[in-house]
Amino acid sequence: MKHEPIIIEKIYPDPISKVWKALTDKEQMEEWYFTIDNFELKKGASFDFSVPYEGQIFNHRFIIQEIIPEKILKHTWAHPGHSKGESMLTWSLEPIEGGTKVTLTHEGTENFAGSGPEFTPESYRAGWEEILGIYLKEFLAKEL
Repeated sequence: MKHEPIIIEKIYPDPISKVWKALTDKEQMEEWYFTIDNFELKKGASFDFSVPYEGQIFNHRFIIQEIIPEKILKHTWAHPGHSKGESMLTWSLEPIEGGTKVTLTHEGTENFAGSGPEFTPESYRAGWEEILGIYLKEFLAKEL
């Protein structure tokens, strides 16, 4: 059974070029998102990284599927060692009057069913809301 995707929409009072750079520049990503040592904005590139959370280490892997500069970044999202499941994240950017609208669509979270409470759709939604609604927002508000 296919579940509804998680869709998070946020508006930032920043130009699309600044938001795109925050999403795709390794050094900027480290400040608000995750540290991904070998990150490279290239279709087919694969990255593994780990995130400590509440006394556990969560492994992540993603493979970039599509890049349309300043519009779309699409990549797989998986948790090796925790689940054999895989999902898809699509970051869509749209210029709007006075800023940029970011839409994050996370499809396939049902593929992690049974992997633990950290891998439920509700947990993912809460995490993405925090990442986009607090961390990215605060990062973009800083003067670089």
